Amino acid sequence: MRKQKRSKSKFRRFMKFTLVTMAILLVFAGLGAAYIINQINTVTSNTQLELERGSHSEYREEEVSLSSDPVSVLFLGIDSRDSNLRGLSDAMVLATFNPNEGTVKMLNIPRDSRVEIVGRGTQDKINHAHAFGGVDMTIDTVENFLQVPVDYFATINFTAFMEIIDAFGGVEVEVPFSFTEIDSEDNQGEITVEEGTQNLMGEEALAFVRTRRFDSDLARGERQKEVIEALIREAASLSSITRYGDVMDSVEDHMKTNLSFSDLVGFHSYSDSLDTIESLSFKGTDNTIDGVYYYQVNEDSLAEISTRLRVHLELEEAAAEQSEEDSEGEAAGETGEAGSQNQ
Repeated sequence: MRKQKRSKSKFRRFMKFTLVTMAILLVFAGLGAAYIINQINTVTSNTQLELERGSHSEYREEEVSLSSDPVSVLFLGIDSRDSNLRGLSDAMVLATFNPNEGTVKMLNIPRDSRVEIVGRGTQDKINHAHAFGGVDMTIDTVENFLQVPVDYFATINFTAFMEIIDAFGGVEVEVPFSFTEIDSEDNQGEITVEEGTQNLMGEEALAFVRTRRFDSDLARGERQKEVIEALIREAASLSSITRYGDVMDSVEDHMKTNLSFSDLVGFHSYSDSLDTIESLSFKGTDNTIDGVYYYQVNEDSLAEISTRLRVHLELEEAAAEQSEEDSEGEAAGETGEAGSQNQ
């Protein structure tokens, strides 16, 4: 009897110890989650940039929410390494998200596209809008060009780009050719990337989206879009939530956005559909005016893509006679050949 009581007593102590230990771990896990959420909330607040237009686009009747409404997000990559985020926009990708369909469309806007720069009344390269008037002028110009609202934006520089990718453990992309490129400090031949499916860390990914010696600016834009797609997939992955703290630490001084913490959480509703992101591209031609190179977007291609984006944002109905097969064969899915000129 004593042995049996002693055994029961040991068992009770063991269970009590186990339950107490589990309770302590759960408390610390909860505190850890609360700390991460608080940290992300704080950093997100520090990166906020209020647009001059206010809370919603002039192309909207009212404010929208990423978690419940079809919305657009403009991603801007700025060719700088310091925290002022000034200068030319080296990458410009517009993504539209439709929660009712669970679908995403992404459009690369060629940096040399000749458009009207809203607020200046001149025709110029679209990437000059950011140098002239920052995010506000860029968004006004993109909206006027595409006739669609830009609801949200995220502006990052080279430093944030690399650190975000490193925080997520790299991005998987398809590299079309092997190449050697300068690193982020412009040291020649420091980065080598092999052809094929690769998981690229920050420095390698930056080289991947910057190199232009083997193809064109349009192709470079497509590579930039591919990396952004990969980053969105990582951000939407449930397994990546615990990495948000590291990501936010990295970007606090090198990013501006009007996306809130709750908006970032809203991206997770698309986690099941991000393997089928639809990629859109313009048709166009090379053009030189007064010795300056431009990419001239084809008017029919512009109209086609504008319509597709507006339909995806549920701003207008799709034409009843237009089949999915027809739309895939139109100009939106094809690109022209552009040169490799700078700025």
